[in-house]
Amino acid sequence: MDHFQYKNGILHGEGVSLAEIAAQVGTPFYAYSSATLTRHFHAVDAALQGMDHLVCFAMKAASNQAIIKTLAGLGAGMDVVSGGEYRRAIAAGVAPERIVFSGVGKTRDEMAFALRGGLRQFNVESEAELEALNEVAVSLGTVAPITMRVNPDVDAKTHAKIATGKAENKFGIPISRASEVYARAASLSGLEAVGVDVHIGSQLTELAPFELAYRKLASVTQQLRAEGHDIRRLDLGGGLGIAYQADSGPLPSLQDYGAMVQRELGHLDCEIEVEPGRLIAGNAGVLVSSVIYVKSGEDREFLILDAAMNDLIRPAMYEAHHDVVPVQAASADQPTATYDIVGPVCESGDTFAKGRALPRQSAGDLVAFRSAGAYGAVMASEYNTRQLVPEIMVHSLCSMDKHFTSFFSPNDPSAFTKNFGTIKSEIPFIPDGAPSTRASTR
Repeated sequence: MDHFQYKNGILHGEGVSLAEIAAQVGTPFYAYSSATLTRHFHAVDAALQGMDHLVCFAMKAASNQAIIKTLAGLGAGMDVVSGGEYRRAIAAGVAPERIVFSGVGKTRDEMAFALRGGLRQFNVESEAELEALNEVAVSLGTVAPITMRVNPDVDAKTHAKIATGKAENKFGIPISRASEVYARAASLSGLEAVGVDVHIGSQLTELAPFELAYRKLASVTQQLRAEGHDIRRLDLGGGLGIAYQADSGPLPSLQDYGAMVQRELGHLDCEIEVEPGRLIAGNAGVLVSSVIYVKSGEDREFLILDAAMNDLIRPAMYEAHHDVVPVQAASADQPTATYDIVGPVCESGDTFAKGRALPRQSAGDLVAFRSAGAYGAVMASEYNTRQLVPEIMVHSLCSMDKHFTSFFSPNDPSAFTKNFGTIKSEIPFIPDGAPSTRASTR
């Protein structure tokens, strides 16, 4: 469920009209719902009730500062995969002991920075990284808490580009070599192995691959314990999928997922970590765009938008589907048309959808891409020297019957770049209706 609904014929985020936001900041822009983020975080947390656990939001899915601050305020930990994400988590007020550092190519500088600042653990991906982390930790006179990511060789049955748990993928160490690698870790004075990590992919739509991977994880945990290792924490990664289409079939419930985790791993009496990203943020965001032109081709009509593949890359990269809906609801007698929905970038790949039926559109009309809260703005680029687009957070303070928006407009972008490694943030909270300017990205 999300909080983007039609009200008086206009699509709203919570109580805020997306058309009014467009009038204020221009298009395209991303809008996120704090209520949806909150609902989804609590749903994941509740699914693991009865187990010692921590929900760490996967910042790779959405690293907008307003999103991170919202989730941090709910008690979420963070799963980071770069020094920049670590800085963002700290800036959002996340306690270091709730930050998990993942990723296959951590640099020594990133390791040192996180060790100085503090963290929950490194999820180590290779033997080479193990040795490098030990060297950094020893040089700093500290001990780095680690889990080793094991590759269980499980087919996640998802898109090939987001499958991470097969033997052919670049992630983790072969699970068959876990004993050898943990023995090496135990011999290194700068490391403390506290658990085991597994992650098999993203946008999984069935539980069977998780079940197989977790069963293998349980087996290797018992083996490592028998060999004298104090395994007390299991990082299960993320990957549970969301519905991208209104008419999608049923997906596994969080309750069923939690019951499966308890069934497969509960007997080990380990602390459980999960790292959902898309599951929390995906349906909490939309991308709003304006129609520039309607163009008649030889055998089709093109709906040319001001949003492009550099703003939302998923359709071009993954052949991904997003429902596209008009911001102004169609009238009962409004005719429909079939469009190829495209952007202005000079690539044939700048195509969001082909043969998509919509109420007939005209130049200046607004459309919204639903389920765009994850792997949307965070994957944006400036290809064709296009500016990064504003990102807005909407939220309702029911007790005050008042709506607020927040959007990124850094007063000093160069300083923000220096402090956080990126300028895509919008920390200020601006009352709805307050004067504003279009966000600057440089």
